[in-house]
Amino acid sequence: MGAKLYVGNLSFSTTEDELRELFDKHGKLLSVKIISHRETGRSRGFGFVEYEEASSATEAQNSLNGQQLGGRDLRVNEAHDKPDSGSHG
Repeated sequence: MGAKLYVGNLSFSTTEDELRELFDKHGKLLSVKIISHRETGRSRGFGFVEYEEASSATEAQNSLNGQQLGGRDLRVNEAHDKPDSGSHG
């Protein structure tokens, strides 16, 4: 089963291709997405990468957390689903 990583502290100029190139060395990627502001289209400074294998995600997290990309120290953590903001009850 796949695993998704949160990648934070990205330079606003970092592209999805650059992120893919960096993370691709650790295993087969299913997706790479940098999150952008809805109205301006500008990067929000974080994104997600998803691996086919959980072991690849763990290896990437251990290897790339704190590494520099675009002059910034990356924060790489396991991604968690966004909490449900709907009402219950």
